[in-house]
Amino acid sequence: MEEKQNNIWFVTLVLTIIAGYCDTITFVAADKIFSAHVTGNFIVFAYQMIKGSEGDAWIKLLTFPVFMLSVMVGGWISARFSNRHFLLLCEGIILLLAGIITYSLGYIENGEITWPMYLVTMIVVFAMGLQNAFGKLFAKETFGPTTMMTGNVTQFALDIRSFCNSGFKNADFLSGVNKGLVTLGGFLIGCLLGAWVGRLFGLGGILLPGVAMVICYYVSKPLSTEVKS
Repeated sequence: MEEKQNNIWFVTLVLTIIAGYCDTITFVAADKIFSAHVTGNFIVFAYQMIKGSEGDAWIKLLTFPVFMLSVMVGGWISARFSNRHFLLLCEGIILLLAGIITYSLGYIENGEITWPMYLVTMIVVFAMGLQNAFGKLFAKETFGPTTMMTGNVTQFALDIRSFCNSGFKNADFLSGVNKGLVTLGGFLIGCLLGAWVGRLFGLGGILLPGVAMVICYYVSKPLSTEVKS
């Protein structure tokens, strides 16, 4: 039981860091596009339409069909393979592919708006769709959502309120706070890393979460990748 909890802790931390990283690096280095929290693109789209800023605002809306297709593919993969974490391996491979494409098409400098930039960004959106599908299909594998923090912040606030009412008498308090610190702290760390790497290396930095995800898969996989009949 303790080993399983440690595994959930590790997976949650890695996934939140990667989601924060990817969301931020595409925002910083790819025309302000959110790759994990795609609903944020509605806001950026509306802002760019009103302001008439540089870049193609409609590209923001393209993230939605790409994201939805990815979630459907994630559902298909999860139904085919018995290893729940196989989706994470697929995500890691896709992120690695995005990084390789970045360099094969030439270094994409931060702020330069080109079609390769949009192509790589949509590949990252697809990868994040798989992570969202994993979170929905296998909710017990993590402490909470790993790509959208609103629900985690809400639960964290409720846990603090519970402490204010009952103090340390509530045995679930420390557990809830620890989970909140892992999810929120991991996402914040990922955001800071994504902003820093995106500023220095542009979208080429997307290689790092790809490597991290593949490592996460081989360290934490609970079952062998066995194809269902």
